[in-house]
Amino acid sequence: MPADRGGVGRYVDSLVAALDEDGARLTVVCQPRDARLYDGLAPRSRVVPTVQSTATRTARLTWEQTTLPALVRRLGVDVVHSPHYTMPLASRAASVVTLHDATFFTDAVLHAGVKARFFRAWTTTALRRASLCVVPSQATADELAKVARIRAGELEIIEHGVDTDRFHPPSPDEVRAARDAVGLGSTPYVAFLGALEPRKNVPALIRGFARAVAGRPNPPALVLAGQPGWDTQVEKALDAVPHRLRVIRAGYLPFGTLAGFLGGAELVAYPSLGEGFGLPVLEAMAAGACVLTTRRLSLPEVGGEAVAYCGVGAGDVAAALSELLDDPSRRSQLAAAAQRRAKEFSWATSAEKHRVAYEKAWLSHRLRAGA
Repeated sequence: MPADRGGVGRYVDSLVAALDEDGARLTVVCQPRDARLYDGLAPRSRVVPTVQSTATRTARLTWEQTTLPALVRRLGVDVVHSPHYTMPLASRAASVVTLHDATFFTDAVLHAGVKARFFRAWTTTALRRASLCVVPSQATADELAKVARIRAGELEIIEHGVDTDRFHPPSPDEVRAARDAVGLGSTPYVAFLGALEPRKNVPALIRGFARAVAGRPNPPALVLAGQPGWDTQVEKALDAVPHRLRVIRAGYLPFGTLAGFLGGAELVAYPSLGEGFGLPVLEAMAAGACVLTTRRLSLPEVGGEAVAYCGVGAGDVAAALSELLDDPSRRSQLAAAAQRRAKEFSWATSAEKHRVAYEKAWLSHRLRAGA
């Protein structure tokens, strides 16, 4: 896993901890730098650091295809869960692969060309070769059914949870620490959390924000937090923002500041063009934020009636932002509803469902082997 935990990293970390807490007989194979982390997250489990470097994608793939199968045999593992599209093809164990979304097929232009081809190929391989594939939403299952020769019912739908120790309505001190981390002072702000990549629709957010707050006497700031991406339109949108308006590119924020950052915002805007699940939306909901997002793909499965929705164009975003900024009562109602709905998503439930999936994969593998 990368050192900076994005959505997939949080999925793996939280699932491992919940499986360990649930009493699963778990072996975690990880990079050496993560061994101490998983010793803490999964104290009842066997943690096995890799010997060779897996710091690059090529190194990870080479290790996965050449070293991991032998390691699986030596450790006596029954089921291998590969949490991010790829899988060891030569392993004799049952295999479970998590496919996080289908946009590499349905919206390939939103991804770098090499990345889209890579994940399309591995998604197709996993659907054909794995004992069982897990997806995080009905929308992802439906999309994969459209682009592959499968039925949505053949996929195991297991929603993500939310780490309520990390994502909770913040204390005043936590809000203050988050403000200090991005240099906000006392200025109110609209928050965005995610990688600055085309799928997140950040240029439309920037343009919509500028329209929504241009005539306000004390306009809030827009804070873009997350890893820098390859969306070249972000800079153009930023260049067009009037000088009196403040847009902060905060970059990667320390994990411990995220609850304060999300919960301390006037609202969290996430006008994505489509998600396999939408973990940032759920985390913002758990932090007690009023959330504005879109109805694309899985996002309504997460937000339900507890978030506000808008279209994906800059005008749509501007209208929705203006309406929410003008209505503190509506924001408070949504924030309260979001907290309640977020409690419906737990990693404990996700872990239970994953354990059922592992059992199904093992039985399927046994049947295939006996056929």
